[in-house]
Amino acid sequence: MTNMKMKTNKITIAPIVLLVIIISSSVSTFSTSSNNNFFIYSRVYAQENGSDDNDTSQSLPYVGPNMKGFYTSANTRKDIEGHMPANYYEDSFRLIHDAGMNHVRFIFYWEAYEKNPSLFLQELDTVAQSAEKYGIKVIYDNHNYHTSSWLESKANGFPLTLFESNPDRYPYDSGGSTKYETAKIWWTDWWNRSVKDTNGVEGWTLQADFLKKIVDALDNYESTLGYEILSEPQIHSKDQWEKIEQFNTFIVDELRKITQKTIAYSWTVPFELQSPIDVNPENIAKMTPANKNNVVFKISLYGMPEENVFQQNKLETFIEASQIAGVPLYIGEWNNVRRELTTTDDGMTIYQTNPESSDISQEQTTLLVEMFKDLDVFGWAYWKWDLKEDKVASFNLITVVEVDETEVDETEVDETEVDETEVDETEVDETEVDEIMQPTKYFEQLKNAISTVYGSSNIIT
Repeated sequence: MTNMKMKTNKITIAPIVLLVIIISSSVSTFSTSSNNNFFIYSRVYAQENGSDDNDTSQSLPYVGPNMKGFYTSANTRKDIEGHMPANYYEDSFRLIHDAGMNHVRFIFYWEAYEKNPSLFLQELDTVAQSAEKYGIKVIYDNHNYHTSSWLESKANGFPLTLFESNPDRYPYDSGGSTKYETAKIWWTDWWNRSVKDTNGVEGWTLQADFLKKIVDALDNYESTLGYEILSEPQIHSKDQWEKIEQFNTFIVDELRKITQKTIAYSWTVPFELQSPIDVNPENIAKMTPANKNNVVFKISLYGMPEENVFQQNKLETFIEASQIAGVPLYIGEWNNVRRELTTTDDGMTIYQTNPESSDISQEQTTLLVEMFKDLDVFGWAYWKWDLKEDKVASFNLITVVEVDETEVDETEVDETEVDETEVDETEVDETEVDEIMQPTKYFEQLKNAISTVYGSSNIIT
């Protein structure tokens, strides 16, 4: 097994909860909150799995940010065209390395590949080369956001050919998130292997072929840690847990024909413990591919578990599912989010992110990084490192700003015979606008948290 720390000890929630009650008055934790039970739980979890805070010889996790590019995220990059700083990847990986990080989860979209395969693969090659120069290990994530731009203009993910073949069943711009009926229909068809492209080729096979192109392009790089087969797929009925396992098994088996590097499979959305789809550790564990060798389970965490009961229950559920499945936990996305009940333009009542109150402090950043260390996870990736500004300030570790540079040539003076100086007009080039990348305060917070929790000399490279 390569680059892995497989946990074999099994635990259950009930004994730990009992232990928390017994020791909660005497155990000192790193949380300043009055609700310390979850963090006591995390320490007990780590101890049960053989992790020891005083053992500096154990291998440390992969730590870094999520990163978005340009041609690999084409559908959502239109408004930043021409605003990509020179040496974007070179400078990004240098900053990430110098901050004590050793990992990037790089996001790409199948839809973007279909729009321009050549530029898509060229960008991935640049990513891999830049990461190699700075010793950064990359997991390449096949991402989807609200399924596809066919269903929502702001969305990105699956290529249009998987919808154009049946526009009556999948109406254009009819909604791609979990709350929409069309999304439910499409994802149900996806798990039933009935989605086909305009040529009649079945979707699972098409995705396997696409991911093989990614592996062919990247597998020979030392910087390539592995691949995530599909981020946050949707589930709409409890009979789909086993079908997702069949999908994960199919894709992993296909990729194992050409790579032995790490493969990540993802949790599903929505996550509702009281829903009719029966979200629980046992069902989540059913998604695990049959071949678990060098496989990790990717989850997302957007909140402080010691402050948020939902996030606490969510993480505890994922931890137990990871234990049942016998695969390491990879926290592929994390940040802090505050949501509030909102009525949308189409009359739906949903919880939406409040950008103003969704912030993350130095204390919270350090707290989460220390918790991840105590949980002995395979790795984690902060959300995010992006060329595009986000309405949630903490959702970007960098900002891209324009700098005006005016180049003025020296005045040219001609010689004359009559002591008259003829001066040519000064030649002034048009103003050139360059873009430079600047780290935000959240980058500094993350850098400080890593130094505090791991120490500057302990991160693997």
